[in-house]
Amino acid sequence: MLPITSLAAVVLACLHLVLTVRVITIRRRDGVVLGDNDDRILTKAIRGQANASEQIPLGLIMLAINELQGAPFPLLCTVAAVFVFGRVTHGLYFAVHGLSWRLRFYGMLMTLAAQVGLIGALLFTLLS
Repeated sequence: MLPITSLAAVVLACLHLVLTVRVITIRRRDGVVLGDNDDRILTKAIRGQANASEQIPLGLIMLAINELQGAPFPLLCTVAAVFVFGRVTHGLYFAVHGLSWRLRFYGMLMTLAAQVGLIGALLFTLLS
């Protein structure tokens, strides 16, 4: 069992679903079938969903490998929390029009910090 990865996956899957529904809603409202129709709000929504699609799988894979390799539970809980919080913060910027760009910046910073932590934990586990 992978309890940390499973909990993170549930939260992040819900986030991805929200971001996807946001894109679909804007597309249907504006009748956009393909592309973004030069609509900045739709472009922003598409990029938020795409960024989640790019970042979430890698983070979950590294988290699961760390968990399977026996990385310390408190470390994995902390890194998973930072990763999830970073993804949610980043996603909020893209899902809610008018929010500060700082959410995007700090969300990505937390995402990258968590990925570095996961890489470090995996290297530590492998070399121990």
